[in-house]
Amino acid sequence: MAFKLAHILSTSGLQPAPLVPWPVRPELIVKDGTDSQASGLDGGEPDGMAAQTARRTRIWEFGTNLHCSIIGTCLSTAELRQVLDKLKMSGAAIASDHELHSVGVMLAGRREGGAKFLQKALDRRHRSAIARCARAKKTADLLALWEESLKQGDIPGAYWAVLTHPVTTETVVKRVFGDVHMLSHLVGAANRADIRRLRQLEQENAALLIKIERQQRQLRDGFAVRDQSIRRLNEMLARQDNEQPDQSDLAEKSDDIETADNLIRDLQRRLAREIVRGDRMERRFNEASASSRAKDRTLQRLKEELEATRHELALVESHLDEVVAQPRPAPEVVLNLSGITLLYVGGRANQIPRLKALVERAGARFLHHDGGLEQNAGLLPNLVSRADHVTFPVDCVSHDAVLTIKRLCRQTGRSYQPLRSASLACLLSVLPAISRPSSERVTPT
Repeated sequence: MAFKLAHILSTSGLQPAPLVPWPVRPELIVKDGTDSQASGLDGGEPDGMAAQTARRTRIWEFGTNLHCSIIGTCLSTAELRQVLDKLKMSGAAIASDHELHSVGVMLAGRREGGAKFLQKALDRRHRSAIARCARAKKTADLLALWEESLKQGDIPGAYWAVLTHPVTTETVVKRVFGDVHMLSHLVGAANRADIRRLRQLEQENAALLIKIERQQRQLRDGFAVRDQSIRRLNEMLARQDNEQPDQSDLAEKSDDIETADNLIRDLQRRLAREIVRGDRMERRFNEASASSRAKDRTLQRLKEELEATRHELALVESHLDEVVAQPRPAPEVVLNLSGITLLYVGGRANQIPRLKALVERAGARFLHHDGGLEQNAGLLPNLVSRADHVTFPVDCVSHDAVLTIKRLCRQTGRSYQPLRSASLACLLSVLPAISRPSSERVTPT
């Protein structure tokens, strides 16, 4: 499919933009003939006529070495597919994510061959970030806004706004490109660590199962030998009880009787040893079985946590930009919490402003109580009665606060939702369920 789309581009007669390290625009040439954009590498303001005529950089004016990071970071797959549909490219609807990305990178350098559509899509999606960065008049102010966006996790919009800002210099481009590049390495390393730990546990579990099977086989063999020895002893005792000894044969059989007695004593000693060994093997088998079950539970828990993390990351990618970054909810936003009051109990103090911004951007009212650390626990009944839904992170709230919340929610008929952690992504993962009509929500027991 990628070859088909690429063939359409190659036969259209359009030529890619030339590979340049940083766009040079004619309107940024000052009267003395020097490039005002190049003179701004030290972080100063553009001056005179250049400051008045400065404009944002277009995507086709960038070198092709930046197109890959712009398309991959600032546009989602669905938005890129919509652009290709507008260009009426056959096969765009069923192309893979990598094929769409490859075609988008090729289009970015062709002004008349689709780059204008990409420019409009990027400006429309990140208009709030562009407006926020427009206040920066110096490269130092622009870098400060970039650092703030990094801390808040608003990477795509800030990346596009900083790259296209009129005062952006080559130094700024290298800085933000390096930050985005290293963030991609960090995300990939975290996923690889989880997968490596999961595979290690699976290998340990397989080795333990083989060891248990070998021990069970040894136990069965030991029990079979013991039962066979017992049968032989019982048969010898039965023969001695049934046979009446003849006085004439006593002398001849005395050696046989003594040999039999010695054999019986030896077998009894071996039987005692086998019984002790069997008991020891049974204890080791029980311990190994318990350890195997514990490892199975740990493996299952890690798998569930990995799936939950992947689900939360997917939700962050699809909703976080629209819910947090935009000044008002867009029509396409899935979350709709209008008229809902959400009470958040516990959590970390430095994360509360971000959680509040997330909830309020979705249209809900946000209430918070720290769970009794500094605020009075007696405020909880009033807050619960005012809220439509209550959430609390189980890793950052006291047991007394959790018991109080559950008791108050049962009394008032409010729904509550325990969160796996105090992270922003974990709260975002439960907001779609809260956004459903109240008749569809279920209160946990």
